[in-house]
Amino acid sequence: MSARLSHTEAEARGLRIRAAFRVRNDSRETWRAEDGFAVSYHLLDPETNTVIEDGPRTLLERDIPPGDSEAVEIRFPLPPDPGRYRVYVSPMREREGWFYERGGEFLLLDLLVEGAAARIERARVFTMRRLRRELAVRSLGRALTLPWRAIFVNRSLIRAMVRRDILGRYRGSFGGLFWTVLNPLLLMLTYFYVFGIVLQARFGNDPSRSGFVLYFLAGMLPWLAFSEAAGRAPFVLLEYRNFVKKLVFPVETLPVNLVTAGLVTEAFAVVLFLAYLLLARGSVPLTALWLPVLAAPQVLFTLGLCWFLAGLGVFVRDLGQLSGFLLTLWFFLTPICYPETALPPAALPVLSRNPVFVLVRGYRDILLEGRAPDFGPLWKLWLLAALVFIAGYAWFHKLRRSFADVI
Repeated sequence: MSARLSHTEAEARGLRIRAAFRVRNDSRETWRAEDGFAVSYHLLDPETNTVIEDGPRTLLERDIPPGDSEAVEIRFPLPPDPGRYRVYVSPMREREGWFYERGGEFLLLDLLVEGAAARIERARVFTMRRLRRELAVRSLGRALTLPWRAIFVNRSLIRAMVRRDILGRYRGSFGGLFWTVLNPLLLMLTYFYVFGIVLQARFGNDPSRSGFVLYFLAGMLPWLAFSEAAGRAPFVLLEYRNFVKKLVFPVETLPVNLVTAGLVTEAFAVVLFLAYLLLARGSVPLTALWLPVLAAPQVLFTLGLCWFLAGLGVFVRDLGQLSGFLLTLWFFLTPICYPETALPPAALPVLSRNPVFVLVRGYRDILLEGRAPDFGPLWKLWLLAALVFIAGYAWFHKLRRSFADVI
């Protein structure tokens, strides 16, 4: 079932479309109308690629033997609803299928309906292979630009929502905004008491108790922002269900708010850590300037994961409870409150691929060891973070149409 199209024409008059072309039989069989050969069209939604209408058949006016061609004209109406439509005009055979589905050429029309008139934006001959290649390139471009565009366009909204979230979290309490600093500080002190005093854990580079505090706190810095955002992500769309259901609201910004709020918490923790480091050692190493190089993939990885969890959490309501357990397991599989040497040698090659493991080691290198982070794990972290960022947004974008129906 092979065909070639040439000399194509297409015009719109109101909501009616006329398409004309010459079709050549490249198969070994004569096309006869009595054998079910005809020309028709599929009307599709270009966003979802869903067939809206399977058009009536236009029978061939004569038999077309192999190698011969015939001029064909087809006319059809469009729906009155405004929007974009896509049409595949193709030869077909009843009970056997469409030529375009078997690799044959077809006429693709991209149409825009506005008011009571249609406009043809594109009319080209395609094959499905060529179209898939074009769609893949376009999807890749959208995947690389849409997340950044969503953040940039809604940057004022994100700033306002983060401020509202942080202030609202402690509104009415005696401590107020001070709890933003006190909460991570109390958490760090709790872990320090358990591992540093009760269990007497020490790091090989500095076996003193103050050394343990520094290495432990340096490991906690990336974990604080990551765990705060990832832990809240499965609930965030349910928490703001009124925005999702009733308002035209950019819901993709809600996970961004979580990540930004987590960064604010980490920023306070970094200031406290640097102050303690200055008191304990008398100086802060210049290698601390590498911090943005580690923070950037941390943000990309966290945001991509939060988009994924937020989208999935709408459909899997148990995800919030499960994620709490997984984050606890993730924490104890990462050498934050114990040295890397405490891990079994056989497990180290596997556990060292953990992105938070790379971040923890990098933070300790630049803040405590006075050296740049290892380039090998760092570029892999950047690559993984970029992939998770793009895939997480694509997952969220694909699911967002169903959020209002499920919540």
